[in-house]
Amino acid sequence: MLKVGVLGAGHLGKIHLRLLQQSEKYELVGFYDENQEYAQKISKEFGYTNFNTIAKLIHAVDVIDIVTPTLSHYKCARAAIKSGKHVFIEKPISNTIEEAEEIIALANEYNVKGQVGHVERFNPAFIATKNMVENPMFIETHRLAEFNPRGTDVPVVLDLMIHDIDVILSVVNSKVKNISASGVSVISDTPDIANARIEFENGCVANLTASRISMKNMRKTRFFQKDAYISVDFLEKKCEVVKMKDAPEVPGDFDMILQNAEGVKKQIYFSNPEVQQNNAILDELETFADAINTNTTPIVTLDQATEALRVAHQIIACFKK
Repeated sequence: MLKVGVLGAGHLGKIHLRLLQQSEKYELVGFYDENQEYAQKISKEFGYTNFNTIAKLIHAVDVIDIVTPTLSHYKCARAAIKSGKHVFIEKPISNTIEEAEEIIALANEYNVKGQVGHVERFNPAFIATKNMVENPMFIETHRLAEFNPRGTDVPVVLDLMIHDIDVILSVVNSKVKNISASGVSVISDTPDIANARIEFENGCVANLTASRISMKNMRKTRFFQKDAYISVDFLEKKCEVVKMKDAPEVPGDFDMILQNAEGVKKQIYFSNPEVQQNNAILDELETFADAINTNTTPIVTLDQATEALRVAHQIIACFKK
């Protein structure tokens, strides 16, 4: 079991603490939170050991789980890596590309592993369909959330849309060619609703919409590719696959047949892949433990998270234009 410590005991930090305490792959040593009055309250309520400095916690563990506000990710990761500790960092990896690149350089220098909490990669609906997504040419995502003051310290792109950016980059095997975007600030100082169009060198186009001022929550992505359409509902953890194949010579009474202008007939059939329910946050933490123990590559690498951050910043730069 790897000894682990958590930095940050806010809403998400408390979830990480609970799951790490349950995990059979980690031994939860304790946590540190900047607000020591609050930290003592958490310690008293849940029984977790509260450390009064970051340095003491880092010294006591093998792995540091960073669940602090984005602005402090770099500082925390730097301290942990320089002490030779593996780091799990909540998304986004850091506030700037320069910081993210330095985290990568430090991890390589000190020979430690890092993983970033792009949790949607572990969503069971995405896992069920991921291998069916082959060379998509059009992708559409909607990530809408009801207003929550938590997270408004960063633009909606870094708060919400970055989940979809990471998922898209993980399935499109091509470099980004062009990005156009627009964003509107409604209630925060930074954009609360944004739309982006990402064009890839292979011709794939992704259209992303994110909002944190919606009346209802929605997290849906649709992948369109040759002879197939794949829909993933990240919120409801459901998926649907619609495929086309050449129509049989003699169609059955209930077969759905389409015929184009050239007279080519295709049969449509639907499938709902089985979705194995899981706890995505526990899975991402435990696969990181596996990567450390077996010396393999983590599922969401520091480089991949940096690439998602780079695209996010290019989108934000479009707003300023």
